[in-house]
Parts: sequence; structure tokens; C-alpha cells
Amino acid sequence: MTVRLHLADAGEAADLAAFLARLIHYDKAAAVRLQAMGDTLAVFGRPPSFEVLAIRTARLAKPYEHGLDKSLDITVSAGELLERVADADTSVETAGTVVVPAAVTGPPWAGVLPPRGGWRQVPGLPPMGEVRALVKAAVAEFRARVEELAPERRVRSELDRVGREIWARCLGGTEVPVRAAHAAQALGFLRGDVIDLLSAGHWLRLRTPYGSVALRRAGVGALSVTPT
Repeated sequence: MTVRLHLADAGEAADLAAFLARLIHYDKAAAVRLQAMGDTLAVFGRPPSFEVLAIRTARLAKPYEHGLDKSLDITVSAGELLERVADADTSVETAGTVVVPAAVTGPPWAGVLPPRGGWRQVPGLPPMGEVRALVKAAVAEFRARVEELAPERRVRSELDRVGREIWARCLGGTEVPVRAAHAAQALGFLRGDVIDLLSAGHWLRLRTPYGSVALRRAGVGALSVTPT
């Protein structure tokens, strides 16, 4: 049976398509988990190497309803979904109707998602301008340190070592590593002036109006999205 989502407008379709395209840039075979309830669609993905969950929401034109189902929870191919969103008719009449692709076997991360509620504000996060500056400085430092390496030392293990040292540094007085902000920037989330740090249980979440990245605490001083 065909399942359809009705995006609120062309802007929602364009934003969702941009997010999916960024995920696919880092992983051609990316999968995303979709959760639709009421008039909101949440899309979860995990770009490789950043070790975070990316979360993008989209407004629906009407509350989700498919037969007797009042909610949708499915994991699909990001590439197939992008094609469906790109092909969606975003006229006023259909408000961006997207046919949901067939389900795929979800990767391990798709079984461990952040909670829906219970989030509280966490202090210590620098303002948006400083966060962007920290990411820019980290990228510049990584490139400079790689260039300083002798050619024979520019191997994956050495690059990973340098990267881990730089990206594991924390943002301000928080537990959030710089790599989380780097992921948010790479996914197009670090725009505007608003950024919040939230906590719920074992999870931390960097949130902006354009999307969120979430990390699961895996131990003292460590953050991960790997099931435990």
C-alpha cells in the first residue's frame, strides 16, 4: 500500500532535499529513519566520521494519517527519498506530496534514537559566532598539521590521530566535542544566530532552527551513538 507524506510547501521540500543531499555526499548508501506524527516529520541520519545523529524536521500540510495508522516510523534509502522529494509536485493543490520509499534494513544506529521529550537547557555553550569560529579554526589547524607531515607519514592512521585530537576538544564549558559543531556546519545547520545545547538522559543535543545533531553519552568523558 502506497504511503504518502504531504509537505507543507515548496520551502519544506527544498530544505529536506538539501539535507538529504548533504547526507548522501558523505555516504552514497545512506539510510534515514522517518518518524511522522501529527503535522511534523522528523528525519534522522548519521553522516560517517562525525559520529553524531543528524535530525531535520519538516512541517506537514496536514496531520499524518494512513488508514488506521496515526504515526509513521520507517527506515528508507536516503537516495530514494531524495528522488521522491525532488519529484514531488509542490503546487498549492498537493502541497508537496511525497511517496515514501519501501523500507530497508536499518543500520544499528537507527535503533537508538534520542527521546522525544524531557530536554532541558544546558549552560556553557558559546554563542553561534564563536562556535562557527571554533570550527573554522579547527579545520585550519587540521589542514596545517597535515601539511607539516612528511609525505610518507600522510597515511590514514596518522590523519585519524590528528583528527581525533582536534575534534575531541570541547565547546566552551560543555561536554560537546568540536566535531559535533563541525557536523552541524557540514549539514547546513550553523546558520543564523540561535544555537542551544540541550540534555535528556544520556543524550546531548546541539539545536538550531535549521536542524540538530545529537550524541549519546557512552561513559565518563566519552560520547557516542553506538548502542550499549
